Amino acid sequence: MKMFVRFRRAIVLLCLLGTLLPATAVWAYNYTVVPGDSLYFISKKTGVGIDKIKAANNLSGDMIYPGQVLNIPDGKPAATAPQTARPQGNTTYTVKPGDSLYVIAQKYNIRVEALILANSLSGTLIYPGQQLIVPIAATRSATSMAVEVSRSAKRPVIPYTDEDLDLLARLVNAEAGGEPMEAQIGVAAVVINRVKSDLFPDTIRDVIYAPNQFTPVRNGWINRPATESSIQAAKAALYGSDPTNGALYFYDNSTRNSFLRSLPVSATYGQMIYAKR
Repeated sequence: MKMFVRFRRAIVLLCLLGTLLPATAVWAYNYTVVPGDSLYFISKKTGVGIDKIKAANNLSGDMIYPGQVLNIPDGKPAATAPQTARPQGNTTYTVKPGDSLYVIAQKYNIRVEALILANSLSGTLIYPGQQLIVPIAATRSATSMAVEVSRSAKRPVIPYTDEDLDLLARLVNAEAGGEPMEAQIGVAAVVINRVKSDLFPDTIRDVIYAPNQFTPVRNGWINRPATESSIQAAKAALYGSDPTNGALYFYDNSTRNSFLRSLPVSATYGQMIYAKR
């Protein structure tokens, strides 16, 4: 009789436990952000909604950075992959002669900075035959997010204010508007290289307004508003992109200035030529 009572109690206890335990296991695990990731990509890879990921990690916005460890709730861990694994939706592109990051970005309707970030490039120089990751799955907002992630992980090469950025972008537009993106970044890079050089003034404003240095200052074109393209070029240079290989001078292919023509050329983009001293 006692054995029967004990058996019945055990059955009741098991039934109670069955009502308390979830019917399916709930998974939670850590995910380490890699270059090129965004909350959008991570959500697609894990099957967990962006809002759930943000809530689990107390994120107030969409900003993440490489190396950040995120808690992924309510999902099964993604298959372990090496750090070079590409986010879902990406494709590869083989660089052809005459290509530039600007041309490739225009082809896929993304930003140059998104290509730089996805491929961990230190600048905009590429070569024929090079394999590039193209984040074609990124929406416009996701691409902008990737740019912000890239910027948050790096510091500008020189200090600058909003006024400096606007002035630099206006010079870029006046000197190289309509030229390839590398040419525009190159104009900004020359100004920054001068700021860093002992041969020139040490602020963006003083470099640009130095006597007899830039034609747009003399003819008034410096006062024309910056474009989105010139602003992006100025930002790229401020954060370390220098397709000129350290040039301190630039000119277009129509110049007859003998001093500029005598300098060693370090890069050429479109009609713009860049030179060192």
